[in-house]
Amino acid sequence: MIGLITERYAQAETNCYDLGCSLGASTLAMRHGLQNTQSQLIAIDNSEAMIKRCEHYIELDNSSTPVELRCADIREVSIENASVVTLNFTLQFIRQEDRPAMLKNIANGLHSGGVLILSEKVYFDSPKEQQSLEALHYDFKRANGYSELEISQKRSALEQVLIPETIEEHKQRLLDCGFSQAFVWYQCFNFMSLIAFKK
Repeated sequence: MIGLITERYAQAETNCYDLGCSLGASTLAMRHGLQNTQSQLIAIDNSEAMIKRCEHYIELDNSSTPVELRCADIREVSIENASVVTLNFTLQFIRQEDRPAMLKNIANGLHSGGVLILSEKVYFDSPKEQQSLEALHYDFKRANGYSELEISQKRSALEQVLIPETIEEHKQRLLDCGFSQAFVWYQCFNFMSLIAFKK
């Protein structure tokens, strides 16, 4: 799906960024969406180990679109001449006070008609909605082989690190940071993805 979004919104001879690329799943999807656009794909992560593994998966991939891999702090990267930027489950690990400046940097670096794909774990104001979707997420983990101990350990590890926000908080911040519109294009339980447009 990220490949399809990239294919629709990537502009010729621009840069496309995958910020917090990790193992490169979004990078590869974007790469396949960039066929014949003469665009540059730049994948960035602050972990050297992740960059090396991402490089391995890129080498196995059958696309010829070049990928520039960078080991860097995405808060310090200047976004330039961009048409598509992906930020997949990465913003949630950035300090809340640092998020507006980073999103403004992305908005400022996007051409008119460019997009940001922002995927995050979210929180719901309705207790029933929050509890139901969270329970379904844990059911999904159990159905995929996770033990109760593993689920509990993961929850504890992220408790003070990952502070989820509501969808409306994400949308309003994007508008405040220079995007003209943002809406949910995908949601699964308490995880969602927004597409934000630069006017």
